[in-house]
Amino acid sequence: MSGISLEKLYKEMMRYFQPLMFYSTKNNRSVEEGCLDIAVEAFLLGAKYSRFGYYGEQEEKVRARSEKEGKKLVSALFDYLSFWTEDHYELPTGDGLYMLCEAYVDDWWIEGFRFGKKRYGLKLS
Repeated sequence: MSGISLEKLYKEMMRYFQPLMFYSTKNNRSVEEGCLDIAVEAFLLGAKYSRFGYYGEQEEKVRARSEKEGKKLVSALFDYLSFWTEDHYELPTGDGLYMLCEAYVDDWWIEGFRFGKKRYGLKLS
């Protein structure tokens, strides 16, 4: 069973946000930590809601159940990254950065959801 590892977290963070790491003016380590924290939170959110998927509810419906919490994570990441990289106009900003944050949170939510479904299957069999 895969799951979440620091190596995987870091690799995905760099895939999404490497340009932000390069252009971060204030503290590159803070940008990394914020991205990693949100990834873990999104993973845990997906895992938390995975029981609905295990019992047969479609992934899209389950995602709708957790939409409010997921949007909070996206907004938190967007605000965080906007603050730490505000001085660089060549980076994605506004809608582009928000969509990048949304995709990042969604990917980690899906990862947690699928991991949680497998875990429920192992526990209950």
